[in-house]
Amino acid sequence: MPLALLALAVGAFGIGTTEFVMMGLLPDVADDLDVSIPTAGHLVSAYALGVVIGAPLLAALTARLSRRHVLIGLMGLFVAGNALSALAPGHEWLLAARFLSGLPHGAFFGVGAVVATTLVTPERKARSVSLMFLGLTVANIAGVPAATLMGQHLGWRATFLGVSAIGLVAIASLALLIPHDRAHAPAGGLRGELAALRPLPVWLALLTTVAGFGALFAAYSYVTPMLTGAAGYAPGSVTLLLALFGVGATAGNLLGGRLADHSMRGTLFGGLGALALVLAAFPLLMRAEWSAALAVALLGTAAFVTGSPLQLMVMEKASAAPSLASSANQAAFNLANAGGAWIGGLALAAGYGATSPAVAGAALAVVGLAVAALAAAVDRRRSAPAPAPAPAPGRERVVAAHVPEHSSALHG
Repeated sequence: MPLALLALAVGAFGIGTTEFVMMGLLPDVADDLDVSIPTAGHLVSAYALGVVIGAPLLAALTARLSRRHVLIGLMGLFVAGNALSALAPGHEWLLAARFLSGLPHGAFFGVGAVVATTLVTPERKARSVSLMFLGLTVANIAGVPAATLMGQHLGWRATFLGVSAIGLVAIASLALLIPHDRAHAPAGGLRGELAALRPLPVWLALLTTVAGFGALFAAYSYVTPMLTGAAGYAPGSVTLLLALFGVGATAGNLLGGRLADHSMRGTLFGGLGALALVLAAFPLLMRAEWSAALAVALLGTAAFVTGSPLQLMVMEKASAAPSLASSANQAAFNLANAGGAWIGGLALAAGYGATSPAVAGAALAVVGLAVAALAAAVDRRRSAPAPAPAPAPGRERVVAAHVPEHSSALHG
């Protein structure tokens, strides 16, 4: 695999760290800025909103530029957003800075996925995408815990300065390792790029992402109360258990990339099915500490097996605008984050128990399987050969009468 994929992974590591570290810093930020924790929680939403808006917008606006220059520019915007977060004088300014930090997230992964697939042979496309996503999953193992500890001991502002430093390393890596490419003009301009997103298969692939990763976030958003309320873990143990999720996600990401190069559709169906089974088993697995730890690791594995095939599927269905489609898939991922957390919260608020968000997530995974099956049926119908046109009336009789006569003349 090309060394240039390391540069993409470094950028993904920084993005993954800044995306998830806010969950661990919320109490510190709320206390320092003199706001309630629910109000500070809007900082998580501001980042997600930046991703959803920025992913398709920036991908469309930069479609004509060199992808190498786009990646470097997006990381520059990422560094600026995190530096402004560290310097924010109040909650409103921090909200704006977090929104700015989220803007380049989806476009970076979208353009990065396209670049990754151009660096390898066709039979290794899924693995190349999974190696870029490796930075995101490793961030959950090392980046987020380390950044959280930094924030707790040096202040939350130091965390965002540290993330900005990671962004600068990523910019240097991208400049050194990503091959130079020329600016390219997509066919039909921006209108042509947007038109590539119209076909039904593209939307079915995006909907599969929303349902599949919505299943993950329905459970993962409430994994701490499950571990403390149902499995009996002390609150201080949760950070280590969340690192187990990162280990599982890393394993699933690498496994999914390898399997998807052999069967993209099979890997997707297998991952969604495994995710549904793991989530449905949560009420049983959360009854003991050892099985609860196993459940957290399996959740990460099953969910991230589907990451690479979903990214590639969206890119293939909108082959005329792969960067825009790939970025739109990242927006779908963040919609899944918000929607899954909301559905899991509904189950919890209804009084169905601490593990009810996981059961709701299992239902979402089944919905994802159904949408994937529908997409496969649509693909089969579109790829089926058209029936041969029926012969004109009377033509068969003329030919039938003519052939024997010709044949007898030859053999006479």
